[in-house]
Amino acid sequence: MSKSEPQNFKSHARFDPLYHFFLTLIFLANLVVSIVYAVHHFCFYSVWLVVLSLAAFVALFRLRTYPLKVQDRVIRLEERLRLQALAPPEWHTQIYRLTEDQLIGLRFAAADEVVELAKQALEHNWNRKQIKERIKDWRADNWRV
Repeated sequence: MSKSEPQNFKSHARFDPLYHFFLTLIFLANLVVSIVYAVHHFCFYSVWLVVLSLAAFVALFRLRTYPLKVQDRVIRLEERLRLQALAPPEWHTQIYRLTEDQLIGLRFAAADEVVELAKQALEHNWNRKQIKERIKDWRADNWRV
């Protein structure tokens, strides 16, 4: 997605080519090569190479999920604060009924529609995808990981 293209439901997904394509393929290929080598040259060291390759492959995914979880926690806090600022005071107790998934979906909604979407998300138990599909005025998030 180019920076000049406006973000919307169809274009908001973000890929890091070095991570998603290059590193993932290299680590996967390394795992496959180590397994093939262990099958053809079975010994302690070849099996150990498979274990290390598997550990590296798992670490690659875990290292991606940790910053995403922190990002989700920050989004949860940010959206609760935004809803407290925009929603009428009598609705503030409802903000804490929204799930993390719902709050993450609401982050793309503009200020003029976020409160109504939050109310509907609670009422209909919408998930983040269902919320994002209903956003009319998309608020871009260009800082996400």
